[in-house]
Amino acid sequence: LVAVGLLFKVGAAPFHIWTPDVYQGAPTPVTGFMAACTKVAAFGALLRVVYVALPGARWDFGPALWGVAILTMLVGSIIAIVQTDVKRMLAYSSIAHAGFLLTGVLAIDKVGVSGVLFYLFVYGFTTIGAFALVSLVRDAGEDGVGGEATHLSQWAGLGKRHPMAAGAFTLFLLAMAGIPLTSGFMGKYAVFSAAVSHGAWVLALVGVLASAVAAFFYVRVIVLMYFSEPGDASSVVAQPGVGTLFAILLSVVVTVVVGIAPTVLFGPAEAASIFLP
Repeated sequence: LVAVGLLFKVGAAPFHIWTPDVYQGAPTPVTGFMAACTKVAAFGALLRVVYVALPGARWDFGPALWGVAILTMLVGSIIAIVQTDVKRMLAYSSIAHAGFLLTGVLAIDKVGVSGVLFYLFVYGFTTIGAFALVSLVRDAGEDGVGGEATHLSQWAGLGKRHPMAAGAFTLFLLAMAGIPLTSGFMGKYAVFSAAVSHGAWVLALVGVLASAVAAFFYVRVIVLMYFSEPGDASSVVAQPGVGTLFAILLSVVVTVVVGIAPTVLFGPAEAASIFLP
């Protein structure tokens, strides 16, 4: 029952049903907070339960978490392909990332903990930056700036009209896809290598295949922004506030720096698991 509650909070399948509706319906700043901070806190609690409270029961809960991890990666990656709302797409993306994180949890040792902590750090910044940009893309209403433009058709041609915003969003999408030289690639490497080193190569294989599927819908948005002409439902990028601009710039810096020099974060992540035997 404790596991069900925690897996519900991280958005793992089959306890993920609430995620896309809440992500789409909530105000985008709230969605960004839930997608990043709530997931980090929930995985922190899950790590404490698995590694500290019940370390001797790993053979009991391990098979169940294996099934949840595989189902979560597949559900998140496959269903995201058919989404036409950018917030729902990012919701299913977050579900897939929960599955990737569970592969690190199931390594059941210090390497797994450090990999999960590394992944949570970089994923948190990438997600906050992505939703900050989503909050800026708005309908071109009569006053020039209408409501949020979350339908993918409204993002067509954004790269030509607003190259800076589209470029930053492209960076975050590439990081989520796990493209080399981004923080997302190093995060996936950390959790998948931890799983392989402890015999969970099946989980890592499913994770790699799910990442390849997920790359399709990330690249689809990039192609839409740069290689499609704007449709009837045009959009504009609102002037960001100081807080929003700071969040985007900080997320860009973390995504690039950690992707190029991951050792700046691997050391602290390894030190954080020193409490384990």
